Amino acid sequence: MDRTDGRGPRDLRPLTLEMGVNQHAEGSCLIAVGATRVLATASVEDRVPPFLRGKGQGWVHAEYAMLPRATHQRTPRESVRGRLQGRTMEIQRLIGRALRAAVHLDRLGEKSYTIDVDVLQADGGTRTAGLTAGFAALLMALERESHPKPPVRDWLAAVSVGLASGEVWLDLDYQEDSQIDVDLNLVMTKRHRLVEVQGSAEHAWFDRRQLDAVLDVAEAGIDALIGAVEQALPAAGRLVGG
Repeated sequence: MDRTDGRGPRDLRPLTLEMGVNQHAEGSCLIAVGATRVLATASVEDRVPPFLRGKGQGWVHAEYAMLPRATHQRTPRESVRGRLQGRTMEIQRLIGRALRAAVHLDRLGEKSYTIDVDVLQADGGTRTAGLTAGFAALLMALERESHPKPPVRDWLAAVSVGLASGEVWLDLDYQEDSQIDVDLNLVMTKRHRLVEVQGSAEHAWFDRRQLDAVLDVAEAGIDALIGAVEQALPAAGRLVGG
């Protein structure tokens, strides 16, 4: 079984990150992973949710949406439908959880960081691309402020990995994702600490040995993604500590 674009099994799709594309937001990142394009913006407010008031800590929240023509056929806006779809809620909760895990909330002060992740064009991996871009946008927003202690625990990124006829494939596009035997999304730090693992055996079961192989390939993909974020934000290293 060959990959749709001729890549090797462990190759990421062509990757670019463009920072500061939104002149109004405190942080913004436009990420392109193959044909998938996602815009993430970070907005900062000097207030926190009611359950955190007076506790001296901040909050990070994410919202996710796909533009109506991000896919092959137009999808009505969820705001017009009047409710969020289950997939949307799942992805924005994933992004929010992962970003909160990556920061010291008690070092943010009583501020809220809202990360808006909007998919401009989808060709697989929108949640992983959105999370990586969301982390970059959050870093950019944090760069604008002074912090007595580094507010970020570690660099963070997300990548998809699949099993195709027993072979491990990194960074699936839409066609691969729809045909793959096993599909996993992994959120991981620079030190290869796992933040979240989502996976399912869609067409074939897999064993512990194969899972270990998937994690090895994911680590290499995470290294490349975090390297791209570090290159896009060379001064952000001062924000990252223990």
